[in-house]
Amino acid sequence: MSMKVISTEKAPAAIGPYSQAIVANGMVFASGQIPIVPATGEIAQGDIRVQAEQVMKNVGAVLEAAGTSFEKVVKTTCFLSDMADFAAFNEVYANYFVGKPARSCVAVKALPKDVLCEVEVVALVE
Repeated sequence: MSMKVISTEKAPAAIGPYSQAIVANGMVFASGQIPIVPATGEIAQGDIRVQAEQVMKNVGAVLEAAGTSFEKVVKTTCFLSDMADFAAFNEVYANYFVGKPARSCVAVKALPKDVLCEVEVVALVE
């Protein structure tokens, strides 16, 4: 099995012992994306909708770098810092994941840099 590391400047750089994504056996396994604006390295300032939009832009950039798209996503895992943001997060999410992939969505005690959401995906690369 061959593995290919995915890296793009259009999404936040991996700042630890991991990569933005790995392609293996026709699938891309993307690391969780938080609402960092790649051009500045700063967190997108605003409510859950603003942060979720930036997360989706970052996810999209990683998918594009891997040679795939939102339409090929088969599974998402979504992390929210507050489940009270669930409905607003879903509004943004639904605009991107129109194929309705399988999903887990959980509230966690805290996320890196105290952001409001993080999303990781698994997608087909064809």
